[in-house]
Amino acid sequence: MIRNGCVLVGLALATAACGGTTTPLPNVAEPVTNEALPIENEAMGNETAGAEGATAALALADGTAAGTATATPAADGLAITVSVTGIPAGAHGVHVHMTGKCEGPKFTTAGSHWNPGSTEHGLENPKGAHAGDMPNLTVADDGTGSLNFKLKSGTLAQLLDDDGAAFVVHAKADDQKTDPSGDSGDRIACGVFAAS
Repeated sequence: MIRNGCVLVGLALATAACGGTTTPLPNVAEPVTNEALPIENEAMGNETAGAEGATAALALADGTAAGTATATPAADGLAITVSVTGIPAGAHGVHVHMTGKCEGPKFTTAGSHWNPGSTEHGLENPKGAHAGDMPNLTVADDGTGSLNFKLKSGTLAQLLDDDGAAFVVHAKADDQKTDPSGDSGDRIACGVFAAS
């Protein structure tokens, strides 16, 4: 209806400009609706609207595939499932990091731990924990390991925001209390979360 009114107004103006007569238009108002549409996050290549989860393909500094980390919405948080291969045996600190960039060899482009609440680090820290803090990942002698954990803070939309997020495996165990990273050492594997 509004489109028809615009066409009629345009025709009336054109007729008046040519010296013709104009016909008054009725004043009709129609309700306008605002429909939500999914918006593609072109910077990260993710379409976050309607995403069921997010997956990070982990890689070592030399580009060798090292497993996956997945995040799916759960009651009061995000369920994180980690599966690694080719990682040295032992306990390793693992965290969600603030920025969706994994440039080797040190992966510092992933930024600090995911911490929208501005808390201190560590699951055992009375002033913590960061939203991206997790228990240590135990890797067997064959280089494989897995971990399931629920992050009680954060949402999928926050994980897939404009600057994204990354999953990082550290060289050493996380002591779960030392700020800012639990003394967990270098970053040895990294993956950027993408909508899945």
